[in-house]
Amino acid sequence: MVKPRLQRSANHLRRFIATNPTRSKRSTSRSATIFTNELVGVVDALEGFALAPKRDIVPRMCNLYSVTKGQSAIRDLFAVKHDRAGNLPPLPAIFPDQMAPIVRIGADGERELVMARWGMPGPPQFGGQPVTNIRNVKSPHWRRWLGKGSRCSVQATSFCEYKDTKPHKTPIWFALAEDRPLFAFAGLWTPWRGVRGPKSAPVDGEHELFGFLTPEPNGIVAPIHPKAMPVILTTAAEVDLWLWAKTPDALELQRPLPDDALRNVSRGERSDGAPMTA
Repeated sequence: MVKPRLQRSANHLRRFIATNPTRSKRSTSRSATIFTNELVGVVDALEGFALAPKRDIVPRMCNLYSVTKGQSAIRDLFAVKHDRAGNLPPLPAIFPDQMAPIVRIGADGERELVMARWGMPGPPQFGGQPVTNIRNVKSPHWRRWLGKGSRCSVQATSFCEYKDTKPHKTPIWFALAEDRPLFAFAGLWTPWRGVRGPKSAPVDGEHELFGFLTPEPNGIVAPIHPKAMPVILTTAAEVDLWLWAKTPDALELQRPLPDDALRNVSRGERSDGAPMTA
């Protein structure tokens, strides 16, 4: 019952913010602006915690995706200069807290392919619960990671949303085409110290964490998941913009993919093991 209550609280606060614009002299003060931003951050955190999946239940947001293309394909498509990912096998089912490939700008200004753990640090006032999907980029909690140094592209070939069927929810997989061409999610990453990983084998130490942005869903995803979909980058120009542009310009990419660029490619399985190519 806790998570539905948190979601209801988030919805109530969003309606309050929307119906109580800051119009008075007092409300337009700097302190009121800070308060409003903090309130938005709290709402974002409440909703993120409410939607965060436990390991024994079906995910409610995009908390499952795959990348089944080889490293050479990733290096070529994303102009990778340094491959630091080690031996990268096909990953037909990537869940939160697992390691997955990302491409970021390294210390030398060149693109590097590295492995990172899925789930950004959540707001500390809510226990730091890992957050995989980031929607409210106006939240003070997320603004620190919107600069170029914290952006990355998250490589994928498909992603999954769950259709609300009975008696069990049905996994529905989406890709750009039946042959699962590579694309990228618009991601954020950060170094972090603490305990992460599965409960059966927790890892205490230094971690590099990532998550990716979401907008409203397009017409293909909305019938399955009406709240959100990942921000998908499909061209070299979009990846360049996300990695290098000033923050306001980069955030223009936080929009749903056009309907004709996405399709349903599979259903019923919690993995999408399309044949791997180099």
